[in-house]
Amino acid sequence: MGIRVLKAGMLTTVQDLGRTGYQSQGFSVAGVMDVRSFKIANLLLDNPENEAVLEFTLIGPTLQFTSETIIAITGGDFTPTLNGEPAPMYQALYINRGDILKFASARTGSRGYIAFSSYLDIPVVMGSRCTNLKSGIGGFKGRKLKDEDYINFRIKRRYLPYFLSRKLKPDDFSQESATLRVVMGPQDTMFDRKGIETFLSQDYTVTSDFDRMGCRLEGPFIAAKESADMISDGIAYGSVQVPSHGKPIILLSDRQTTGGYPKIATVASVDIPKLVQRKTDHRVRFTAVSVQEAQKLYLEEERAYEKMRSAIHVPCKEVLDCRLVAKRVSKLFVG
Repeated sequence: MGIRVLKAGMLTTVQDLGRTGYQSQGFSVAGVMDVRSFKIANLLLDNPENEAVLEFTLIGPTLQFTSETIIAITGGDFTPTLNGEPAPMYQALYINRGDILKFASARTGSRGYIAFSSYLDIPVVMGSRCTNLKSGIGGFKGRKLKDEDYINFRIKRRYLPYFLSRKLKPDDFSQESATLRVVMGPQDTMFDRKGIETFLSQDYTVTSDFDRMGCRLEGPFIAAKESADMISDGIAYGSVQVPSHGKPIILLSDRQTTGGYPKIATVASVDIPKLVQRKTDHRVRFTAVSVQEAQKLYLEEERAYEKMRSAIHVPCKEVLDCRLVAKRVSKLFVG
């Protein structure tokens, strides 16, 4: 009762929100790259918010199901098909035993997600089911999935109320540019006025040096006042480091726990999905916001999740129409 990996894709791993509380011991948080797509996938299935999913990058997997379940696919468009027919995204999708779900390369975006109503049978390691590739812990044997791997389900859950209402408008990742809101600091004082102006006014290009650890950008030189070296300190998700070469590096899920380059800013958490769904040669631009504005953005996104949750728990209009027709037809045959 589970899924068989017929083709693993380029990089498919088990992920959740990450392994917190262990950075002081040198373990990165890891976890999903696109938190928004992850949360929406689980929301569509009424899963616990932190239930583990499959995350895949650039080229998706091909999976065969050995039991019935319900899934939700979110993130970039990898042209998913179910038994050769187009499979809808951002909605609950019933899966039968023997069904084959196949993904191609990313048409838009660069990362996709699959949530399962039956929950992946992955052990909890240090409070999380996520895969830490560098440490080789968590997830499926501490590594990315390979062809012929098999993952069991933990429960039998094959029914959801309001099934036809469980669909949301897909996020659009087709744009080739994005504006990322950032909170300046903590070491922005190590850069001169011209360096700050350059950072906040120029376009930067996503390079091929882009993985789960971070994204290296190419663009105008960001000038520091003196040295670009400092005593190492902790690194937050979305920190923007600027080494001596003057080009920004945005640190992501598998980031190192400490670093010795100054951090000119930190990307607001709500905008990180825009970045991690970019591709090589896509452009990003930075704009500064206050801590209070970043917090407001976070609260607005949390309220948006609640609205989504409410929307998928309203009986579908199609269902109501069918019930109305059935009621009228039954009256015709009474008496």
